[in-house]
Amino acid sequence: MNNKINVKVCGMTREVDVTQVLSLGADYLGFIVYPKSPRALELEKAAKLSASVPEGKRVIVDVEPDPVDLKRYREAGFDRFQIHMNPFLEEQKLADYAKSVSRDRLWLAPRLRSSDPFPEQLFNYTDTIVLDTYSKDKIGGTGHTGDFARFAKLKDQFPDITWILAGGLNGLNVADAVKKSTASVVDVNSGVESAPGVKDPEKLRDFFQVCLNSLNIEH
Repeated sequence: MNNKINVKVCGMTREVDVTQVLSLGADYLGFIVYPKSPRALELEKAAKLSASVPEGKRVIVDVEPDPVDLKRYREAGFDRFQIHMNPFLEEQKLADYAKSVSRDRLWLAPRLRSSDPFPEQLFNYTDTIVLDTYSKDKIGGTGHTGDFARFAKLKDQFPDITWILAGGLNGLNVADAVKKSTASVVDVNSGVESAPGVKDPEKLRDFFQVCLNSLNIEH
C-alpha cells in the first residue's frame, strides 16, 4: 500500500528552524520542556517559539509531568501532548492526563525494551502511541533505530491506533524504516541536526525529500 508519510520534527529550539520546517511541510513540530533534555526549553520560550506554528501542529513533549502541568501547556497554546513514561505508569495518572487534554490530543510514548510486552491498557487513554527506541540512560532522542518488525506487527494488530515511529531516523534510513515498519507517521530529531537543538538545513531538506516521495515506497 502507498501512503503519504506525515512528519513530526522534534526538539525545536530556534526560530530559523521553525520557519524552515514549516516551509518544508511538517505536519507537527515538537517542543521539549523536560529539564534534563539537551533540547529543553522553558515553557514561556516554547510557547513563544511555537506561536507561528499553525494550530493542530504544536506538540509539547515532557516526561511524566504532573497532570496539572498539562493544563498549563494547553493554556500556553499547545494542542498535542507527548508524554514519555514508564509503560506501567499508574492508571489514575493516565486517566488524569486524558481528562486534562482529551485522549485524541494525548500522545503516549512508553519506554519499552524490545523484550517488554506492550502495555495494552494504554489504549484506554490515548489514540496515539509514539514508539521510540529504548535506552537505559536516555528518555527519547537516543539516535538509535528501533524494532521495525515489532512496530509493523503492533500497527497491524491495533489499526485504530495512530502509531508514530521514532528513534534514529534520518534522510539515509527513513525510506527503509518506513518500508519495514509500514509507518505512516515518523518523528525525527537528532538525525536532522548539526548539534542538539540545532537543525541542519541540508539534512532537513534531504529528509523531507524522501518523505515527499513516499508514494514510491511500497508498504
